Amino acid sequence: MKNNQISKERKEYLKQIKLNKFLVILTQIVILVGFLAIWEILANLKLIDSFITSQPSRIFNTFINLTSNDLLKHIKVTIYETIVGFALGTILGVAIAIILWWSKFLAKVSEPFLVVLNSLPKVALGPIIIIWVGSGTPAIIVMAIAISLIVTILEMLNGFLKTDKEIIKMATTFKCTKLQLLTKIIIPSNIGTFINSLKVNIGLSLVGVISGEFLVSKAGLGYLIVYGGQVFKLDLVMTSVIILGIVAGIMYGGVLLLEKFIRK
Repeated sequence: MKNNQISKERKEYLKQIKLNKFLVILTQIVILVGFLAIWEILANLKLIDSFITSQPSRIFNTFINLTSNDLLKHIKVTIYETIVGFALGTILGVAIAIILWWSKFLAKVSEPFLVVLNSLPKVALGPIIIIWVGSGTPAIIVMAIAISLIVTILEMLNGFLKTDKEIIKMATTFKCTKLQLLTKIIIPSNIGTFINSLKVNIGLSLVGVISGEFLVSKAGLGYLIVYGGQVFKLDLVMTSVIILGIVAGIMYGGVLLLEKFIRK
């Protein structure tokens, strides 16, 4: 009897969770649709200048035109550059963080340099990167790495250093080697830190790619935004920005799926 009562309460609890999720999604959709509707109405009534702000109907027409004019190619270029920059930035960042954790001397020496590099606007390095690695895709990928690398190093190193001291002390009393300490305690204890780093990095890598495409690119969503601004086609700019937002959301969703796989 008691078990049945608990079961009913559990069902009610799960039902309430599903209802809350549905209400959240419904509210988000209503807000988005309402915003687009108000935007369209204000533009049609000439209360806002559609040449400057564009409007949903014009953005939709621009999107339809782009689909028959190499839109997929531009999206592929941006996604490819982002994934490569994201992967390399994450791998290098974790590897360097491990090296700095391994050597306290190197960590202390590099700390002020990492802080300065982290606060330095990476876009300012754009012209230097172009001279060093050449224009085009390599420069854009290096820009993405430059933006995400330092953040990864600092976040992962901070996680390594904050690992439970009591567990580390207990392991060292049992003659645990530094490699065993790294593989059995430090890395497993920082899976959450690594996942958070991935979530931050995917956005930073995309920022780096778009910044690179602003400076030197013949394809990609950043190129479309710059081109649209240069020829005063603000419909193209707004359409590209919206597509960029959708791409960013999909890539972040991919990181969330990866998180579920890692935690499993």
